[in-house]
Amino acid sequence: MGAAGVWYVMVTALLSAAAEKRCPPVLYKFLQISLWTLMGLVVLVVCMSRVYMAAHFPHQVIAGVFTGILVAEVVSREKGIYSASMKKYFYMTLFLTSFAVVFYLLLKAVAVDLLWTIAKAQKWCIRADWVHLDSTPFASLLRNMGTLFGLGLGLHSPLYTETKKKKTSFKIGCIIVSLFLLYLLDGRTFSSENLTTYYLLSFGKSAVALLIPTTLVPWALCGIFKGKREDKNL
Repeated sequence: MGAAGVWYVMVTALLSAAAEKRCPPVLYKFLQISLWTLMGLVVLVVCMSRVYMAAHFPHQVIAGVFTGILVAEVVSREKGIYSASMKKYFYMTLFLTSFAVVFYLLLKAVAVDLLWTIAKAQKWCIRADWVHLDSTPFASLLRNMGTLFGLGLGLHSPLYTETKKKKTSFKIGCIIVSLFLLYLLDGRTFSSENLTTYYLLSFGKSAVALLIPTTLVPWALCGIFKGKREDKNL
């Protein structure tokens, strides 16, 4: 679902940019076929790997692809994401997180274990260390809440507003550096011995993942280029 949604957004964005630049019809058609083919191959490999690892059934990965594309299409058309105030982002994150925590505690109080699937998976999986806590619904929800909060902070940062005015070369540089840092961040894992600490760190990691491309990287590159210009003037 995630891979399909992300690739769909990237492909449609590149095709829209090519259309705005009035790309020649033949070149645009070639670009269109190439990008959609590349997306199809990547999604196919991801789906096959999930089925091979027995992480999902075939019908689940197929449904995930269509759901991811549908979510990406709906969200890309929703412009309220950019116009919503920071207060709305904060209250929405607080409400959804609080609701999830309270609901989790209530179920735990009546002896309902939401992590029962972990024990089953560890029992039947060939290697128990392949089963991760971050695949549980509660952990996924907290990651999404961290992403929502980080998006709100990033979009309302003055640095994000300044970045939109920068040249294309600067934006490409931000993308390259951001992808590298996000790759390093993605490899960072946390111990699940203490669940509270694990969930808090997962929330923070997801928030930082959105702050890196929207705020932190543009701020760092602006500082570097500004320092170089001052040195040249001296």
